[in-house]
Amino acid sequence: MLDIKYIRDNLDEVEQSLAKKGFEFNADVFSQLDEDRKKALTHAQSLQAEKKKASKQIGQLIGQGMSPEEAKAQVMSGLDADITRAEQEAKQVEASLQELLMGIPNVPLAEVPAGADEDDNVEVLKWGTPREFAFEAKDHVDVGAPLGLNFDAGALVAGSRFAVMSGPIARLHRALAQFMLDTHTLEHGYEETYVPYLVNRQALEGTGQLPKFEEDLFKIPQAQGDKDLYLIPTAEVPVTNLLRETVNDADLPIKKVAHTPCFRSEAGSYGRDTRGMIRQHQFDKVELVQFVKAGDSEKTLEELTGHAEAILQKLELPYRKVILCGGDLGFSAAKTYDLEVWLPGQQKYREISSCSTFGDYQARRMQARWRNPETGKPELLHTLNGSGLAVGRTLVAILENYQQEDGSVIVPDALRPYMAGLELISL
Repeated sequence: MLDIKYIRDNLDEVEQSLAKKGFEFNADVFSQLDEDRKKALTHAQSLQAEKKKASKQIGQLIGQGMSPEEAKAQVMSGLDADITRAEQEAKQVEASLQELLMGIPNVPLAEVPAGADEDDNVEVLKWGTPREFAFEAKDHVDVGAPLGLNFDAGALVAGSRFAVMSGPIARLHRALAQFMLDTHTLEHGYEETYVPYLVNRQALEGTGQLPKFEEDLFKIPQAQGDKDLYLIPTAEVPVTNLLRETVNDADLPIKKVAHTPCFRSEAGSYGRDTRGMIRQHQFDKVELVQFVKAGDSEKTLEELTGHAEAILQKLELPYRKVILCGGDLGFSAAKTYDLEVWLPGQQKYREISSCSTFGDYQARRMQARWRNPETGKPELLHTLNGSGLAVGRTLVAILENYQQEDGSVIVPDALRPYMAGLELISL
């Protein structure tokens, strides 16, 4: 959530910056609600002050011989009802303003390029050279089907956009997750973290998925009137919400990595990527999350993105790095790098990781803070996260980039220790 004082003091700047995201910020509506809130609070406070004066007058009248009931009736004369109405009005205006603030996306950083959609993203670098095949490269569906990748079975037990993996494909999928976790914990300094796969509404509001993107989530109604829970769309949600507290300066930076399944309804993707594993309702991801001081977030984004890139480089998968334009930037993100891996079956680069900095946007929603030892006061943390990597899409990339003409798939060198030395997956 944006700082309300920042919005007040920079209305034109906020309006222009959010326009880069394609968001129409109505400064007049904000200013009117903000003014209504101030008036309602002032009115309620003035009535409370009147009540204090009235209490003294009641005491004086009682002292002069009037009964307490008569004294109260004479002095209060409907004041309690006025106070109740004023406080309710103030709460309603406050709730309306809060709802407005929760619906305003984060402001993109100045270096985020202008643009409407993914076609306007700006390439930063390319790594690796796409392999030249002596035969016609297949996509991962055709490569994987004989080796244990089964979409018909997924549809049988759950519906479309689900997959079942068996045998060597299932083992390769597990090996990828273990390889990623080991690399990030042993080489990049992250703490492995296990988190719930179900979260409450407050957690999703904290990271910005709610209230705007409820249709993208799987909601699990609870019995006996308990609050509803949601399946996590990414480990970012539970991991980031672990810091709804104030931490000490000595604890920073905090670096966490979690391997979880992720669940998304893909409500806005009808007709897109209906074939294969690119866009599933359930998929695994290894998520990187960092909490840092404000002055460290810019360099940390470069570092975190580099950690995701390291996985691709160790697997020798060609990829490119792009900075997202304003129109393709996520709701809560201030700046994002996408890593796109080369898929020979599609003859294009496809996203395999998004790495973002959120500034203090998420931290303000969660009140995630660190105590500055120089001032002794708490300050908002900056949060960052990124996929390190999406496990299913990495499996797709390996099946397509390491396929052989006879239908077998070479196991990348980096994964062989996790596959008991297996060098080739074949029929």
